[in-house]
Amino acid sequence: MKYIFKIVFRFILFCFLTAITQIGGIVYLLSFFFSKKWNRNFKFKTLIVFVVFYFFSTFLIVPFLAPFFGREKVKLSESIKPTSYFTDLLNRNYVNPKLNQLLKNTENELKGTNIKIHYLDANFPFINKFPLLPHLSHNDGNKIDLSLIYETKEGLISSKQKSMSGYGVFENPKSSEYNQVDKCLSNGYFQYDFPKYLTFGTVNEDLIFSKNGTKKLIEKLLKNRSLEKMFIEPHLKDRMNLKDKKIRYHGCRAVRHDDHIHIQIK
Repeated sequence: MKYIFKIVFRFILFCFLTAITQIGGIVYLLSFFFSKKWNRNFKFKTLIVFVVFYFFSTFLIVPFLAPFFGREKVKLSESIKPTSYFTDLLNRNYVNPKLNQLLKNTENELKGTNIKIHYLDANFPFINKFPLLPHLSHNDGNKIDLSLIYETKEGLISSKQKSMSGYGVFENPKSSEYNQVDKCLSNGYFQYDFPKYLTFGTVNEDLIFSKNGTKKLIEKLLKNRSLEKMFIEPHLKDRMNLKDKKIRYHGCRAVRHDDHIHIQIK
């Protein structure tokens, strides 16, 4: 019975690591092989082997192999950074090179504004159609989520966010705005505000949503001809008076988009 429990536990752990990092399950299996080859017995030997091999794979092997699958890491700069470095650590920061170019073009357009591009989940490094949970469509290198822009109470643009993960702190509809969120939830789409459980902690509660800053970021993104579509919640689109046809509603089957911006290229 104990042996069966161990097998089931390892299988579940393999699936979990694969689901959140793509390579974690394979590294987990390989760590058993290498730890057995290591003729020394000490506590947490397999765990240590896993951690070392995972970091080695993530930062040296995966970036080398990803271009063979048409993807590369999001290119960091002074103005393009991850909202959380766990995004990079979990290999969720890979994109089509054209998407990297779009981000670079947008960065150039934003010079002098103090607006930074903070990215959230993009795609895994390998294999089209491999799901990047909990997203429905981040599976081909052509999609990436970006953080909203916030400002201080004095109106100064901030590079900080309101949650540790970048997800889950919503800019809710005002009483005078159309409430698509309530409509989806009342129609039984219980997952619609699920990201509220994925904040990993809220921070910087004094910051407020920057309508002008977020609108400027979106307008610069829209200038890129390679941009196919963008998802934000309808009440934010109306609040920022955005009319571009590339800005679309994602539907109730997805999750709400008033904590981030989803963009994708053709």
